[in-house]
Amino acid sequence: MKIRSITLFLNPGWPLNTGLIQQVGAAARQARDQYSAAGYEVQTIRLATIPFPRLFASLTFNEQLQAIQSLDQAAIEAGFNYTTIGPALLDHPESYVQIPEIIAATETIFCSAEIATRTAGLSLPAVRACARIITELAPQDPNGFANLYFTALANVGPGSPFFPAAYHGEGQTAFALAVESAGLAVSAFQRANTLDEGAANLQAVIEEHAHKLTKISGQVSGSAEIAFSGIDFSLAPFPEAASSLGTAVEALGVPKIGLHGSLAAAALLASTLDQADFQRIGFSGLLFPQMEDSVLAERAAEGVLTVKDMLMYSAVCGTGLDTIPLPGETTPEQLAPLLLDLAALALRLDKPLTARLMPIPGKQAGQATNFDFPFFANSRVMPLSSEGMQSLLLQDSRIAIHSRGKTED
Repeated sequence: MKIRSITLFLNPGWPLNTGLIQQVGAAARQARDQYSAAGYEVQTIRLATIPFPRLFASLTFNEQLQAIQSLDQAAIEAGFNYTTIGPALLDHPESYVQIPEIIAATETIFCSAEIATRTAGLSLPAVRACARIITELAPQDPNGFANLYFTALANVGPGSPFFPAAYHGEGQTAFALAVESAGLAVSAFQRANTLDEGAANLQAVIEEHAHKLTKISGQVSGSAEIAFSGIDFSLAPFPEAASSLGTAVEALGVPKIGLHGSLAAAALLASTLDQADFQRIGFSGLLFPQMEDSVLAERAAEGVLTVKDMLMYSAVCGTGLDTIPLPGETTPEQLAPLLLDLAALALRLDKPLTARLMPIPGKQAGQATNFDFPFFANSRVMPLSSEGMQSLLLQDSRIAIHSRGKTED
């Protein structure tokens, strides 16, 4: 198991408190050394701020862009690999328009944007705005890679250490861990004789690692005087079979992920995570990123696994749709219904979901992708069963979708 990220959460203020950024950068490096000494490879250290429409509320757009470039440089100088400036907000509609230019003008900046919140409901204008952002980002890179830096947020609160969804809320500076742990599920079920034994294996190894990580985190917190907010133990994969969530699902007995039975397997894995005792933060669920998981990429290329499948699995376990390659000619009108479905699912089930969609310029459905990126496994461009919305769903309104909650017999 690896640590995908040590993520620091803070409000850097404006003008930027570069001293604070340097301080938390030093704390992150110290933490990396301590986790490494305990046998954990730390892939990145990352910085997450409060949402940029609030951080830079007093600035014009051009001033905001310059401020974000300054933040980007200050974070790099402090040793951070990546920085997220949080989401465009429903009550700041102008902030959505800025995102493509922000990503184009910076080196390590990630962004996100709200499409639904528990209090405000589902925003049809925000859904359409995010669809436009995705299509505007796509041509910034020949492989559509700019969309790696953006995700749409549905019912996602602050504090998750996984990018691009991470952002800081109110309160003190803190840090959290995002782990790459799909391999734990693979091992737990491949050496089990029964489902119960596999679930017990997985729960035990999660708690074992969580105990060690929490103990180290407490030491880091005490020495750096920065709060430790928890671990996002989502079963994040790496593009090799031994660290694949697809391999884990198939180890339970599903011949190929995407076939019927996959949803039940995903639900069992998610339920096991729920039973584990650790200081949790963020999603702490299952990640199904097509391009970051070699088996998911292979099953998608075979046509066994579809976008609808991955959306369906999100109902019982997941964090939404992630690194999904789509045809380059996909329009905002075609993307909006998919985002709408994801947002409705998030509110109805009262769970956080995200959508990181990647139209690939010049590619059509069924064609192979050709990314040259160590964290990606190449797959095929996915077909999208979608047409533009009509009639009432084209209105500029918000939809109140209430959580199903619990029912009584």
